[in-house]
Amino acid sequence: MKIAIASGKGGTGKTTLSTNLAGYFAEKGEMILADLDVEEPNSGLFIKGETVYKEDKYKMIPEWEQEKCSLCGLCQEVCNFHAVIQLMDQIMVFPELCHSCYACSELCPTGALPMVPKKMGELNHFQKDNLTFVESRLDIGQEQAVPLISQTNEYVDKHFHKEVLKIYDSPPGTSCQVIEAVKNADFVILVTEPTPFGFHDLKLAIDTLKEVKIRFGVVVNRHGIGNDDVVNYCQKESIDVIAKIPNSRRIAELYSCGELIYQKIPEVKHQFENIERYIFAINKKVS
Repeated sequence: MKIAIASGKGGTGKTTLSTNLAGYFAEKGEMILADLDVEEPNSGLFIKGETVYKEDKYKMIPEWEQEKCSLCGLCQEVCNFHAVIQLMDQIMVFPELCHSCYACSELCPTGALPMVPKKMGELNHFQKDNLTFVESRLDIGQEQAVPLISQTNEYVDKHFHKEVLKIYDSPPGTSCQVIEAVKNADFVILVTEPTPFGFHDLKLAIDTLKEVKIRFGVVVNRHGIGNDDVVNYCQKESIDVIAKIPNSRRIAELYSCGELIYQKIPEVKHQFENIERYIFAINKKVS
Protein backbone atom coordinates (compact mmCIF):
# COMPACT_ATOMS: atom_id res chain seq x y z
CA MET A 1 0.00 0.00 0.00
CA LYS A 2 1.19 3.51 -0.82
CA ILE A 3 0.55 6.14 1.87
CA ALA A 4 1.33 9.78 1.05
CA ILE A 5 1.77 12.27 3.89
CA ALA A 6 0.71 15.74 2.76
CA SER A 7 -0.60 19.06 4.08
CA GLY A 8 -1.99 22.35 2.88
CA LYS A 9 0.95 24.31 4.31
CA GLY A 10 4.50 23.83 5.46
CA GLY A 11 5.50 23.29 9.07
CA THR A 12 2.51 21.19 10.13
CA GLY A 13 4.53 18.05 10.87
CA LYS A 14 4.61 16.01 7.64
CA THR A 15 8.21 14.95 8.11
CA THR A 16 7.66 14.24 11.81
CA LEU A 17 4.79 11.93 10.98
CA SER A 18 6.48 10.36 7.94
CA THR A 19 9.75 9.47 9.65
CA ASN A 20 8.16 8.30 12.88
CA LEU A 21 5.55 6.18 11.09
CA ALA A 22 8.30 4.67 8.95
CA GLY A 23 10.36 3.86 12.04
CA TYR A 24 7.31 2.45 13.80
CA PHE A 25 6.36 0.15 10.92
CA ALA A 26 10.00 -0.86 10.31
CA GLU A 27 9.99 -2.47 13.76
CA LYS A 28 7.35 -4.88 12.43
CA GLY A 29 8.73 -5.62 8.96
CA GLU A 30 10.09 -4.26 5.70
CA MET A 31 9.26 -0.61 5.13
CA ILE A 32 9.96 2.00 2.41
CA LEU A 33 10.16 5.75 3.07
CA ALA A 34 10.57 8.15 0.14
CA ASP A 35 11.17 11.87 0.68
CA LEU A 36 9.49 13.59 -2.26
CA ASP A 37 9.87 17.11 -0.87
CA VAL A 38 12.82 17.44 -3.23
CA GLU A 39 13.25 21.19 -2.77
CA GLU A 40 13.79 20.79 0.97
CA PRO A 41 14.22 17.11 1.85
CA ASN A 42 14.84 16.68 5.57
CA SER A 43 13.67 13.16 6.43
CA GLY A 44 17.35 12.23 6.32
CA LEU A 45 17.91 14.26 9.49
CA PHE A 46 15.97 11.58 11.36
CA ILE A 47 16.76 8.43 9.34
CA LYS A 48 20.46 7.57 9.58
CA GLY A 49 21.23 4.69 7.23
CA GLU A 50 24.02 3.25 5.13
CA THR A 51 24.29 4.44 1.53
CA VAL A 52 23.23 1.69 -0.88
CA TYR A 53 23.09 3.63 -4.14
CA LYS A 54 23.23 7.17 -5.46
CA GLU A 55 22.88 8.71 -8.90
CA ASP A 56 22.53 12.06 -10.61
CA LYS A 57 19.14 12.75 -12.14
CA TYR A 58 18.59 14.51 -15.46
CA LYS A 59 15.75 16.06 -17.41
CA MET A 60 15.70 16.38 -21.18
CA ILE A 61 15.96 19.89 -22.66
CA PRO A 62 15.99 20.89 -26.38
CA GLU A 63 19.24 22.27 -27.77
CA TRP A 64 19.12 24.42 -30.89
CA GLU A 65 21.36 23.41 -33.77
CA GLN A 66 21.51 26.51 -35.96
CA GLU A 67 22.97 24.85 -39.04
CA LYS A 68 19.93 22.53 -39.34
CA CYS A 69 17.26 25.14 -38.61
CA SER A 70 14.99 26.49 -41.36
CA LEU A 71 13.46 29.14 -39.02
CA CYS A 72 9.94 27.92 -39.78
CA GLY A 73 8.73 28.98 -36.32
CA LEU A 74 6.84 25.73 -35.63
CA CYS A 75 8.73 25.11 -32.38
CA GLN A 76 7.45 28.38 -30.93
CA GLU A 77 3.89 27.56 -32.02
CA VAL A 78 3.75 24.13 -30.38
CA CYS A 79 5.43 25.04 -27.07
CA ASN A 80 2.68 25.61 -24.51
CA PHE A 81 5.16 26.82 -21.90
CA HIS A 82 6.95 29.55 -23.90
CA ALA A 83 10.24 27.74 -23.38
CA VAL A 84 11.17 28.09 -27.08
CA ILE A 85 10.85 31.40 -28.91
CA GLN A 86 12.04 32.76 -32.24
CA LEU A 87 13.73 36.16 -32.34
CA MET A 88 14.57 37.16 -35.91
CA ASP A 89 17.10 34.54 -37.05
CA GLN A 90 17.64 33.02 -33.61
CA ILE A 91 15.83 30.29 -31.65
CA MET A 92 16.11 30.78 -27.91
CA VAL A 93 15.52 27.95 -25.42
CA PHE A 94 14.69 28.67 -21.76
CA PRO A 95 15.47 25.48 -19.78
CA GLU A 96 13.74 26.78 -16.64
CA LEU A 97 10.41 26.89 -18.49
CA CYS A 98 10.78 23.62 -20.39
CA HIS A 99 8.53 20.73 -19.29
CA SER A 100 10.36 18.12 -21.40
CA CYS A 101 7.25 17.39 -23.46
CA TYR A 102 9.34 16.78 -26.60
CA ALA A 103 6.82 18.64 -28.81
CA CYS A 104 9.34 21.08 -30.30
CA SER A 105 11.92 18.35 -30.85
CA GLU A 106 9.61 15.71 -32.31
CA LEU A 107 7.74 18.11 -34.59
CA CYS A 108 10.74 20.05 -35.89
CA PRO A 109 10.85 19.24 -39.65
CA THR A 110 14.64 19.50 -39.83
CA GLY A 111 15.59 17.93 -36.47
CA ALA A 112 17.17 21.17 -35.27
CA LEU A 113 16.07 20.75 -31.64
CA PRO A 114 17.45 17.44 -30.32
CA MET A 115 16.77 16.72 -26.65
CA VAL A 116 19.85 16.62 -24.43
CA PRO A 117 20.15 15.70 -20.74
CA LYS A 118 20.59 18.41 -18.13
CA LYS A 119 21.35 17.57 -14.50
CA MET A 120 18.56 18.62 -12.14
CA GLY A 121 19.39 16.84 -8.90
CA GLU A 122 20.41 13.59 -7.27
CA LEU A 123 18.80 10.50 -5.77
CA ASN A 124 20.14 8.66 -2.72
CA HIS A 125 19.11 5.24 -1.44
CA PHE A 126 19.87 4.33 2.19
CA GLN A 127 19.24 1.23 4.30
CA LYS A 128 18.75 0.99 8.07
CA ASP A 129 17.73 -2.50 9.21
CA ASN A 130 14.19 -3.06 7.86
CA LEU A 131 13.82 0.54 6.75
CA THR A 132 14.69 1.55 3.19
CA PHE A 133 14.97 5.30 2.73
CA VAL A 134 15.02 7.00 -0.68
CA GLU A 135 15.68 10.73 -0.91
CA SER A 136 15.96 13.05 -3.91
CA ARG A 137 17.37 16.55 -3.77
CA LEU A 138 16.83 19.26 -6.41
CA ASP A 139 19.93 21.24 -7.43
CA ILE A 140 20.05 24.87 -6.35
CA GLY A 141 18.65 27.12 -9.09
CA GLN A 142 16.43 24.47 -10.65
CA GLU A 143 12.89 25.75 -11.19
CA GLN A 144 10.89 22.55 -11.51
CA ALA A 145 10.51 19.83 -8.90
CA VAL A 146 7.96 17.69 -10.76
CA PRO A 147 10.39 15.80 -13.05
CA LEU A 148 12.58 14.77 -10.10
CA ILE A 149 9.56 13.70 -8.03
CA SER A 150 8.35 11.63 -11.00
CA GLN A 151 11.73 9.92 -11.42
CA THR A 152 11.92 9.19 -7.68
CA ASN A 153 8.51 7.53 -7.79
CA GLU A 154 9.65 5.48 -10.78
CA TYR A 155 12.76 4.36 -8.88
CA VAL A 156 10.69 3.19 -5.90
CA ASP A 157 8.19 1.36 -8.11
CA LYS A 158 10.95 -0.34 -10.09
CA HIS A 159 13.09 -1.53 -7.18
CA PHE A 160 10.59 -2.52 -4.47
CA HIS A 161 7.76 -5.00 -4.81
CA LYS A 162 4.18 -3.92 -4.39
CA GLU A 163 3.48 -5.86 -1.18
CA VAL A 164 5.78 -3.63 0.90
CA LEU A 165 4.19 -0.67 2.71
CA LYS A 166 5.49 2.60 1.29
CA ILE A 167 5.27 6.06 2.87
CA TYR A 168 5.84 9.19 0.78
CA ASP A 169 6.80 12.45 2.51
CA SER A 170 5.20 14.92 0.10
CA PRO A 171 5.86 18.62 -0.56
CA PRO A 172 3.63 21.15 1.23
CA GLY A 173 0.78 23.04 -0.39
CA THR A 174 -1.52 22.17 -3.30
CA SER A 175 0.71 22.82 -6.31
CA CYS A 176 1.85 20.60 -9.19
CA GLN A 177 4.57 19.06 -6.99
CA VAL A 178 1.96 17.79 -4.54
CA ILE A 179 -0.24 16.35 -7.28
CA GLU A 180 2.77 14.50 -8.72
CA ALA A 181 3.70 13.14 -5.28
CA VAL A 182 0.23 11.86 -4.33
CA LYS A 183 -1.38 10.92 -7.65
CA ASN A 184 -0.55 7.21 -7.39
CA ALA A 185 -1.13 6.90 -3.63
CA ASP A 186 -3.74 4.50 -2.28
CA PHE A 187 -4.40 6.85 0.63
CA VAL A 188 -3.29 10.31 1.75
CA ILE A 189 -2.85 11.41 5.34
CA LEU A 190 -3.30 15.18 5.62
CA VAL A 191 -1.39 16.63 8.55
CA THR A 192 -2.73 19.85 9.99
CA GLU A 193 -2.58 21.96 13.13
CA PRO A 194 -5.58 23.40 15.02
CA THR A 195 -4.92 27.04 14.11
CA PRO A 196 -6.68 29.42 11.70
CA PHE A 197 -3.81 29.09 9.21
CA GLY A 198 -3.79 25.31 9.51
CA PHE A 199 -7.56 25.12 9.09
CA HIS A 200 -7.58 27.40 6.04
CA ASP A 201 -4.88 25.48 4.21
CA LEU A 202 -6.32 22.10 5.22
CA LYS A 203 -9.53 22.97 3.38
CA LEU A 204 -7.50 23.79 0.25
CA ALA A 205 -5.75 20.42 0.47
CA ILE A 206 -9.07 18.62 1.00
CA ASP A 207 -10.59 20.32 -2.05
CA THR A 208 -7.54 19.30 -4.10
CA LEU A 209 -7.74 15.63 -3.11
CA LYS A 210 -11.48 15.54 -3.74
CA GLU A 211 -10.84 16.94 -7.22
CA VAL A 212 -8.34 14.17 -8.05
CA LYS A 213 -10.49 11.55 -6.27
CA ILE A 214 -7.92 10.20 -3.80
CA ARG A 215 -9.06 8.86 -0.42
CA PHE A 216 -7.72 10.70 2.61
CA GLY A 217 -7.91 11.18 6.35
CA VAL A 218 -6.63 13.82 8.75
CA VAL A 219 -4.05 13.78 11.54
CA VAL A 220 -4.12 16.77 13.90
CA ASN A 221 -0.63 17.68 15.08
CA ARG A 222 0.06 19.90 18.10
CA HIS A 223 -3.38 19.05 19.41
CA GLY A 224 -4.24 21.27 22.36
CA ILE A 225 -3.32 24.64 20.87
CA GLY A 226 -5.65 26.84 18.86
CA ASN A 227 -9.30 25.82 18.68
CA ASP A 228 -11.63 23.01 17.60
CA ASP A 229 -12.43 24.33 14.11
CA VAL A 230 -10.48 21.56 12.36
CA VAL A 231 -12.13 18.73 14.29
CA ASN A 232 -15.60 20.26 14.00
CA TYR A 233 -15.16 20.76 10.24
CA CYS A 234 -14.04 17.15 9.76
CA GLN A 235 -17.03 15.89 11.72
CA LYS A 236 -19.38 18.04 9.66
CA GLU A 237 -17.85 16.84 6.37
CA SER A 238 -17.61 13.17 7.48
CA ILE A 239 -13.82 13.21 7.23
CA ASP A 240 -11.98 10.75 9.46
CA VAL A 241 -9.64 12.23 12.06
CA ILE A 242 -7.21 9.34 12.38
CA ALA A 243 -5.05 10.61 15.23
CA LYS A 244 -4.34 13.61 17.44
CA ILE A 245 -0.68 14.14 18.31
CA PRO A 246 -0.42 16.28 21.46
CA ASN A 247 1.31 19.63 21.66
CA SER A 248 4.37 19.01 23.82
CA ARG A 249 7.63 20.75 24.59
CA ARG A 250 9.25 17.33 24.95
CA ILE A 251 8.28 16.47 21.36
CA ALA A 252 9.84 19.73 20.16
CA GLU A 253 13.04 18.97 22.08
CA LEU A 254 13.35 15.47 20.59
CA TYR A 255 12.56 16.77 17.10
CA SER A 256 15.21 19.49 17.35
CA CYS A 257 17.78 16.81 18.23
CA GLY A 258 16.85 14.69 15.20
CA GLU A 259 15.29 11.91 17.27
CA LEU A 260 12.15 9.86 16.63
CA ILE A 261 9.44 10.74 19.13
CA TYR A 262 7.22 7.65 19.20
CA GLN A 263 9.96 5.67 20.96
CA LYS A 264 10.05 8.01 23.96
CA ILE A 265 6.52 9.41 24.31
CA PRO A 266 3.86 6.74 25.05
CA GLU A 267 0.93 8.96 24.00
CA VAL A 268 2.46 9.44 20.54
CA LYS A 269 3.01 5.69 20.16
CA HIS A 270 -0.63 5.15 21.14
CA GLN A 271 -1.71 7.54 18.38
CA PHE A 272 0.47 5.64 15.89
CA GLU A 273 -1.28 2.44 16.91
CA ASN A 274 -4.54 4.16 15.96
CA ILE A 275 -3.04 5.09 12.59
CA GLU A 276 -1.83 1.51 12.09
CA ARG A 277 -5.28 0.05 12.73
CA TYR A 278 -6.86 2.58 10.39
CA ILE A 279 -4.35 1.95 7.59
CA PHE A 280 -4.78 -1.81 7.72
CA ALA A 281 -8.56 -1.42 7.71
CA ILE A 282 -8.26 0.82 4.62
CA ASN A 283 -5.88 -1.68 3.00
CA LYS A 284 -8.43 -4.47 3.32
CA LYS A 285 -11.03 -2.28 1.60
CA VAL A 286 -8.58 -1.38 -1.18
CA SER A 287 -7.67 -5.03 -1.68
